[in-house]
Amino acid sequence: MTIKLYNTLTRQKEVFTPLEENKVKMYVCGPTVYNYIHIGNARPAIVFDTVRRYLEFRGYEVQYVSNFTDVDDKLIRAAKELGEDVPTIAERFINAYFEDTTALGCKHATIHPRVTENMDIIIDFIDELVKKGYAYESDGDVYYRTRKFEGYGKLSHQSIDELQSGARIEVGEKKEDPLDFTLWKAAKDGEIAWDSPWGQGRPGWHIECSAMARKYLGDTIDIHAGGQDLSFPHHENEIAQSEALTGKTFAKYWLHNGYINIDNEKMSKSLGNFVLVHDIIQKHDPSLLRFFILSVHYRHPINYNEEILENTRKGYERLQTAYVNLKHRLEAATDLNDGNSEWLTNIDELHNSFIKEMDDDFNTANAISVLFELAKQANVYLLENTTSKEVIEAFINEFNQLGGALGLTFDAQELVDEEIENLIQQRIDARKNRDFKLADQIRDELKAKNIILEDTAQGTRWKRG
Repeated sequence: MTIKLYNTLTRQKEVFTPLEENKVKMYVCGPTVYNYIHIGNARPAIVFDTVRRYLEFRGYEVQYVSNFTDVDDKLIRAAKELGEDVPTIAERFINAYFEDTTALGCKHATIHPRVTENMDIIIDFIDELVKKGYAYESDGDVYYRTRKFEGYGKLSHQSIDELQSGARIEVGEKKEDPLDFTLWKAAKDGEIAWDSPWGQGRPGWHIECSAMARKYLGDTIDIHAGGQDLSFPHHENEIAQSEALTGKTFAKYWLHNGYINIDNEKMSKSLGNFVLVHDIIQKHDPSLLRFFILSVHYRHPINYNEEILENTRKGYERLQTAYVNLKHRLEAATDLNDGNSEWLTNIDELHNSFIKEMDDDFNTANAISVLFELAKQANVYLLENTTSKEVIEAFINEFNQLGGALGLTFDAQELVDEEIENLIQQRIDARKNRDFKLADQIRDELKAKNIILEDTAQGTRWKRG
């Protein structure tokens, strides 16, 4: 089977052929660390962590780089508002980023470079562009000559004329052309700054990724990825900078995930619908949020609200329940061999179906449908009077393999008999006290753990579903 992915650059699906056999160089734009990440930041973190996991599942060695923007205008404003320095704020929210994304099941990148730790290479990159005539200094600022790069607009599929109509020069800027963009910003009084050939200042946003991608992955990389909002101008400008400097293709494949809407409206601070991951995972299992994000194809828009997330929970718990039932029944399984081959063949076919769906532009939505079919088949098998250890272990192994490729785990904590009896007694006491709300909550909690209650004349009985 061959992996195909949708390349934003060509606007079509292409066969994935990395530069080096069995090795992938992948750069994903990371966050500006001035606050906790919002759900819009979480989507690319989860999506491209899954792309990485799946490439590794398919046998590739992935060198995965994702940066932190730890100095820019937003951080400087936050520092002034909070009365702290920029490095302190950046460090706090880098730690918060790791806390949140680790909870969401995201692996750390191979390296997480920071702008402040790579200032020398950024300055050298800009200096080379100046020497080549692609950039110029103006009163301590340095700008990129956009029109000089002939391929400008090829990623966003816009012409220079189209771009010109929306371009303007801001107050205080001294550009040759409204289309030119900033590579280096002269420092204002009291701002954090670094020495450079053009005076004290700090880099513009776009240049940092070009410089760090080149340092850690080379002149040409396999995959560059990020949110759809980054395709222009950020990624467009990265191409212009990098290809002007090296004369080589910057990235073979460009992947962009779709937007997240909140109650069918674009998420924004002005609308008051800005949802932080830090807040979501205080109320919900972080794995549920990952499952929700992956339940929609990464290039499609996705709508979020509490009701939709709760509806997603039911599906995720179906998979959890099937897995727990398999683990529970494994202890009583036999060494039976009759009929095993048919079930093992079914499991192999589902494995291949999963690969087929993921090979088609990382279609996690369809891949999750395969997991539901795996759960259905497992439930059917467990209805048989006698079950085989070999088959149950094959089901468990498949859940672990396919779930692992998506960054999902299904090993929900199983209640032991004593805990169940205690909860049932609490429910009995709640009903005696006419606290029916609590009684219903306990019943729902047990049901979620696959414990079915039966109220009889002789008392409450329970069984595993």
